[in-house]
Amino acid sequence: VGAQGDLASRTLVLESKRFYLDVKENQRGRFIKIAEISADGRKNQILMTFSTAALFSQNLIQFIDFYRDLDSLDPENLRQGELKSEVMYKDDKKYHMDLKENARGRFLKVSETFTRGYSRFQVFIPADGMGEFQHNLGELIDEYDNGDAEEALSAPQNKHLRIENKNFYFDIKRNQQGRYMSISEVKGNFRNSILVPESGWESFRDVLDDYVKQDASALGQNFSFCHTSTLTPNTGEVEDLVKQLTN
Repeated sequence: VGAQGDLASRTLVLESKRFYLDVKENQRGRFIKIAEISADGRKNQILMTFSTAALFSQNLIQFIDFYRDLDSLDPENLRQGELKSEVMYKDDKKYHMDLKENARGRFLKVSETFTRGYSRFQVFIPADGMGEFQHNLGELIDEYDNGDAEEALSAPQNKHLRIENKNFYFDIKRNQQGRYMSISEVKGNFRNSILVPESGWESFRDVLDDYVKQDASALGQNFSFCHTSTLTPNTGEVEDLVKQLTN
């Protein structure tokens, strides 16, 4: 695996805050710790794998371009909510990027949350400092990436679906046998996953597609019956039809 521990560190002073970008390595691989020290000494930090940091850096460029095109801040007419947002999913973590504004200025809130549980870690980067922040982060990724960041930028992006009261996460990963898709069902602290090798993605999709087409066809036939029937159904027939449509 190579040397473990601290590999590199950079210090940035953005407005009244200090930020530390630390490249570290453990048995699971290399990662970046982003720490924010406020003027009053409060400390916030988040952790990112190199693959996540590469996506974050790429998104950050888009946020910088968006920020440059904004009108000047009007303290008397502040915009509520987010000016721009992005969400990244990685394994069992979710990262939010939210560009916001208040009476003191504009800032980027970066939050790290776990898909199980309610732990949340976040840092606040002054909007005027996003360019310097991205420049230093990008240099560290270029210098210390062992292939994870480059692969993450070229691989399909992870996806998330919420269906009823469950969350489903689709993560593209790689091991010695090749690439595979991890599909995880998460509800509260419960998590269940299946792994689909890349060679089976098209077959997996075709099976789902067949079920969707069959279901749509069945619904179409039922609706056709409703429109063409000249009979007036009784209450029992209506209940049976509703059951067919909802099954």
